[in-house]
Amino acid sequence: MELGVRGKIAIITGGSKGIGLATALLLAAEGAEVAIVAREAEALQSAVNQIREQTGKEALAISADVSKAEEVERAVAETAAHFGGIQILVNNAGTSAARPFEQVETAAWSADLDLKLFGAVNFSRAVLPFMRQAGGGAIVNVTAIGGKTPGASSLPTSVSRAAGLALTKAMSKDLAADRIRVNAVCIGLIRSAQIERMWQAKSPELSWDEFAADARHGIPLGRIGSAQEAANVIGFLVSDAASFVTGTSVNIDGGISTVL
Repeated sequence: MELGVRGKIAIITGGSKGIGLATALLLAAEGAEVAIVAREAEALQSAVNQIREQTGKEALAISADVSKAEEVERAVAETAAHFGGIQILVNNAGTSAARPFEQVETAAWSADLDLKLFGAVNFSRAVLPFMRQAGGGAIVNVTAIGGKTPGASSLPTSVSRAAGLALTKAMSKDLAADRIRVNAVCIGLIRSAQIERMWQAKSPELSWDEFAADARHGIPLGRIGSAQEAANVIGFLVSDAASFVTGTSVNIDGGISTVL
């Protein structure tokens, strides 16, 4: 399927690794111009090299802390100046922070909300003038299934992710008249550095394929997902193929969530 992103300009936060990098690779392969934002310069350079080698496209690497509004504004301005505009935003930056309620200090609440919620708020606000100038755009907020069904000891991240889902729905209503679509994806168990650390800590005697297919994960489809599988859904949501889709969330979890 031709996604219809050729020539469009995308900015992806958390774009140097995992789902962010897989999404950047997919969009670049489909002909989009891509800017990736992350904090670590070395990881950014490695990602740019991968994008060049695998797609032939020159991605723009921007080192920035998405929890800081002034750095968000700089990243958006650099992207627009370099490529001439912005039509796609993927708010993917985030980490896992999961502890019992009484163990989460005020500073940890603030840091998590600044990164996951206000990072998305500030990036979305900063790209709006460029999307309106282009006649429309698409935003995807990458959240987690815990935002829909928070479990015990899942704080503060489940609250930040739930706020991201509410943000998605409200923004989709406010921005539809400008032809700016806003959707979310809710991530389950997807292979990442964090999941690989869990594998090595809990089951180092197993191969990755054996660990991924371990029935103890409780995934109906029988395995942990890949970053590419998450990127495929994100790529669809930001593309012209999803031109009538806004204000929704898609679970990318192999069926483990108990809610739609």
